Amino acid sequence: MEKHAEILAPAGGEAQLRAAVLCGADAVYMGLQSFNARAGAENFNENSLPQTVGWCHARGVRVYITLNTLVTDRELPEWIKTLDAVAGAGVDGVLVQDLGLAKIIRQRYPTLPLLGSTQMSVHNIAGARLLEEMGFTQVVLARELSKEEIAAICAGTSLRCEVFVHGALCMSVSGQCYLSSLLGERSGNRGRCAQPCRLDFTSHGREYALSLKDLTLTDRLRELEALGVASFKIEGRLKRPEYVAAAVTACRQSLAGEVPDLETLRSVFSRSGFTDGYYTGRRDLSMFGTRTREDAAASAEVLGRLAALTRNEVGRLPADMVLTMAPGEPATLAVTDGTHRVEVAGETPQAALNRPTDEALARRALEKCGGTPFTLQNLTCHIAPGLMLPLSALNRLRAAALTALAEARSVTVPYPQAPAPAEEPAGRTRPQGAPRLVCRLAAAGQMTPAVRRGAGRLTLPLAELAERPDLLEACGPRLAAELPVFCAPQQEEPVMRTLRRLKEQGLTHALCGNLGALLMAREAGLEIIGDYGLNIINSPAARQAAELGCGAITLSFECERGAAKNIASPVPLGVIAYGHLPLMLLRNCPGKTAAGCGDCTGINRITDRRGEDFPLQCERRQYTHLLNPRPLLLCDRLPEWDFCDFLTLRFTVESPAECDEVLKMYRTGAAPAGQFTRGLYYRTLK
Repeated sequence: MEKHAEILAPAGGEAQLRAAVLCGADAVYMGLQSFNARAGAENFNENSLPQTVGWCHARGVRVYITLNTLVTDRELPEWIKTLDAVAGAGVDGVLVQDLGLAKIIRQRYPTLPLLGSTQMSVHNIAGARLLEEMGFTQVVLARELSKEEIAAICAGTSLRCEVFVHGALCMSVSGQCYLSSLLGERSGNRGRCAQPCRLDFTSHGREYALSLKDLTLTDRLRELEALGVASFKIEGRLKRPEYVAAAVTACRQSLAGEVPDLETLRSVFSRSGFTDGYYTGRRDLSMFGTRTREDAAASAEVLGRLAALTRNEVGRLPADMVLTMAPGEPATLAVTDGTHRVEVAGETPQAALNRPTDEALARRALEKCGGTPFTLQNLTCHIAPGLMLPLSALNRLRAAALTALAEARSVTVPYPQAPAPAEEPAGRTRPQGAPRLVCRLAAAGQMTPAVRRGAGRLTLPLAELAERPDLLEACGPRLAAELPVFCAPQQEEPVMRTLRRLKEQGLTHALCGNLGALLMAREAGLEIIGDYGLNIINSPAARQAAELGCGAITLSFECERGAAKNIASPVPLGVIAYGHLPLMLLRNCPGKTAAGCGDCTGINRITDRRGEDFPLQCERRQYTHLLNPRPLLLCDRLPEWDFCDFLTLRFTVESPAECDEVLKMYRTGAAPAGQFTRGLYYRTLK
């Protein structure tokens, strides 16, 4: 049988699980009642998880559990209990986002396969290579990649690469979206996204400027397989069973060389149709769309037809059978799937009065495997001459044997737990005196004399610094380079060349907000400062980041102050204390017009339904940040942050004069004026 990459289907609940398996999925991914990125789904109970896994394994279907949310130190004991239940159920892998949780899994269950969630924002070869180093076996690549970029990563890593082939597209790079957090205290990184991007933001008069059409690559699976993709992932743990059935069926059709039924797919759920924009590199306004009344009406028409797909189990597991019939002894049927073997006994054959049972008659009964996960592959008959066994008895024998084989396959094997590691070293020494003020600048023009004098460290984007290497001599080791937060595979080598050249000219530090950047900076021999994009909110994550090479860490701005204060880090840590916080990392800028980027200067805006403008800041037409319109201000509350080693003033759209004014406010502890936010530091994040 030809072996294809796996079809990986979402199982938001029992009905969706059944739809996925019965329609032919090779694997499913599901969450439990907590610690997964789709808290709104029905999800599964950890007490019955072994039975669920066993049911899937009996049918040859792998089970991946999503533990892919960020977790605080306070939640770790409960999370570890959940991990123990998952490992005890014998699942086929665990998806994670949090660096600290990955570290715990590797220590506690070294043989449990570890999968990198799309929330890890892995979008280049360097990011995949760092996951290899951490012991991962598979990674879900970012959805924003083109065909050529996917191929490059597949060729550049030993990891199995998983690619989304159907379903909703987030506007932001997954793991780098904070819109729901900042606007509604519901974090996508914690599984509680409220999808504010589907609300009516406008851009140049265009409505729903943050809503993308759904993706489908279901007609390109053979092509993706040729690129090296090992797993075809269907999005949709919040979708109904008919949606899962339609998507899995379309994937099976595509892999069989048939034309998938895209019209049914569109009818069951779409947002003004589908897009393949990232895959083809056509990142324009044709990617945008929203759910319409016509879309909803089309769904109602196909649901009944799709429900029929889940009524019968399709046999796909080849089984070999050996039938033995001897005089005076019960007939036996042995069945094997190549790994498991069972044998059952049935009725005693009789002397044939008319036609004796032969191989042809036996095959007619034994090949009827419908309603089971099996299909007859090879049949061997040892039948003594002149014996007869009724077809009804052969049918009962077959049913008993296949039931026993399914039961043998459904036995789950827990993963062994490793001995507890040695006690972690004590946390860092609390800083003496006030935290250092450091400045991250978007452009060299913001580096005024006051900023240069007043900042303990200065950071510029790598491309800016490459154009102003004279600043290295002027600022010395206080100057750091911020690596691109989205660095596609074709950009990795140019970035490495620039890093090495600047290091020769005196560069010593790099600010890194993703795993790929971290590895590139390390290989360039630079001292690393972890940025907010690493999403560190717990002590194990801080220790893991330090082990990966970070000499200092910026905590996620989703980390509440009380949790941040108690993080035990082996290296200095800090927080962003000022700035228009980045709400989304975008590879298709919503500020475009039908003509594309046109003469855009790199600063644009979109407007929400209340009339508030959200700035868009483009980084040399490679990626764009959607910024919070109200700046984060903590200048009057600095004593509450004395546990930090440094506080970052993150300048983006500010003029040089505004940068000077902000720095002065933080040096004097002035009271803020105008509209501002405290961010999430004093709120309880869901």
